[in-house]
Amino acid sequence: MRQIVLDTETTGLNPRTGDRVIEVGCVELVNRMLTGNNFHVYINPERDSEEGALAVHGLTTEFLSDKPRFHEIAEDLRAYIQGAEVIIHNAPFDLGFLNHEFARLGLPSFTEHCGSVIDTLVNAKEMRPGKRNSLDALCDHYGVSNAHRKLHGALLDAELLADVYLSMTRGQNSLSMDVEVEVSSDGAVLEAVPLGEVIVLVADESESGAHEALLSGLDKAVKGTCVWHSYVVAA
Repeated sequence: MRQIVLDTETTGLNPRTGDRVIEVGCVELVNRMLTGNNFHVYINPERDSEEGALAVHGLTTEFLSDKPRFHEIAEDLRAYIQGAEVIIHNAPFDLGFLNHEFARLGLPSFTEHCGSVIDTLVNAKEMRPGKRNSLDALCDHYGVSNAHRKLHGALLDAELLADVYLSMTRGQNSLSMDVEVEVSSDGAVLEAVPLGEVIVLVADESESGAHEALLSGLDKAVKGTCVWHSYVVAA
């Protein structure tokens, strides 16, 4: 499976009022492995960045003045992301700008070239409700080092998001616990070793009595029946 982790920098917040894309950074994942086949361009927006945006990305009008215009990189970008699953943090923002840039050129929308889109901000809010879910906050949570991130940069942020996404979605490949498989360095299965029997220890009479006393104490504390006691009665 081919996935592209994407980020952009822009001159401001709203493409409808003339703001433009000034940087696109993409990182390629194939079967959840970084390939090094990245895509990165700076773009001359033919206008100044708003003061607030400039403070975020630091890409000055002078620096961007000799960079290609969007129409000069559009085909390369389209070909790069064609058919891939695109991963973006706060996808409506980046897609709004990219779709607007493609529309300016009379091209089908950017999203029409993608296989699908994953918004990691939506996923993070579902996994961490009520928590801060900015890219920096997720880097802190998943132990992804962003110490070198002084300003926002599309390629750097895409690289960080790729690490965050892999951490967010890392899990067991199988829920089976029947056997433990030993694998050699070249991936060959050497031997399937049955796991040991699961030993169940049943509480003795004194332990059961202590547990009942604890539940009775909880009942007294809540002046009713505690949840755990209700569960025991229902069982």
